[in-house]
Amino acid sequence: MFFLKYILRNLFRHKLRSVLTIVGVAVAVLAFGLLRTLVGLWYAGAEHASDTRLVTRNSISLVFPLPISYLDRIRGVQGVTTVSYGNWFGAYYKEQKNFFANYAIEPRGYLELYPELMLSPKEKNDFFLDRKGCIVGERLAKTYGWKVGDLITLKGTIFPGQWEFVLRGIYHGKEKATEERILLFHWSYLNETLRQTVPRRADQVGYFVVGVKKPELAPEVSMAIDSLFKNSLAETLTETEKAFHMSFVSMTEAIMVAIQIVSYMVIAIIMVVAANTMAMTARERIGEYATLKTLGFKGGHLGWLIFGESVLISVSGGVVGVAATFPAAHWIEVELAQYFPYFSVSSETILLELLAALSVGVVSGIFPTWRGATIRIADGLKRIG
Repeated sequence: MFFLKYILRNLFRHKLRSVLTIVGVAVAVLAFGLLRTLVGLWYAGAEHASDTRLVTRNSISLVFPLPISYLDRIRGVQGVTTVSYGNWFGAYYKEQKNFFANYAIEPRGYLELYPELMLSPKEKNDFFLDRKGCIVGERLAKTYGWKVGDLITLKGTIFPGQWEFVLRGIYHGKEKATEERILLFHWSYLNETLRQTVPRRADQVGYFVVGVKKPELAPEVSMAIDSLFKNSLAETLTETEKAFHMSFVSMTEAIMVAIQIVSYMVIAIIMVVAANTMAMTARERIGEYATLKTLGFKGGHLGWLIFGESVLISVSGGVVGVAATFPAAHWIEVELAQYFPYFSVSSETILLELLAALSVGVVSGIFPTWRGATIRIADGLKRIG
């Protein structure tokens, strides 16, 4: 108890220095937590992918299409339960800055394969019956103020022209991680238009989504599908949904590694700053430490006093940083909803933040502790006066 009181009294002998150090640690911990969360979100799509969904695409690249005639042959593969298909549409709303994910899909099979897209029975039925109908995620609808029944016009890029859709449903995600910034419409609408305007691009899809009975069958079904179209003009590559997502994530792997390095550099920098602060504090109190030794305090006692102060300052900054992480994450989730479907800080990130703060305190306190504990009484008393 005596040591704790002594540490607390020493903590704010230089109030401005201590407060600035705590704030510095808090900002570093906050930045570390947000950067770690950003990296985690980058992999969220792959982490939440279904084990019973496969994606079949052209083996050369996703930009090359596959014939729609592959559909029935894929359905016939043993272990397959449902098959749907679609195209990345790549259109925007009014201006190019209003860009979001939009797909032309086969609706019945697609919504069966993606039960996490929650629609009311009426909305789902209206979507199925309207060839020009579309559905959008709740976040996307809020962004542009859309409501059911609205006419939405998109400007095509991959498929040029003005494309009109009637909003028939607004889905919400079954889980927080479900993407709610997507527009889905009928592939048949796209295909019929292409037959009239660009016949050579008709009757082709970008990918097939394949449902399997159980995850254990995924490798076997994948090989069976790809073997069907081996040596054809459009060979296929079938992989799990997670592997499909990871193929996109891998394109930006260098960026994610850079962000992770920056997050650790932030902690390293504040560690140096905190170490310098504690060194200054120890240097100013050399005379006091020598006096305490003359009163019977051992080197270990002084070590614990100095080390405890360093850890307490860093942990205090860590607690403040952790507390600030939640409102900061909420602000990002609200203000930057266009870029992040959710920005939830995990318990693992909180633990890493606290461990980072503790590490700063431990490392920054090592040298001042050693210096204070080993100071000779005669050398220390020379500093007095």
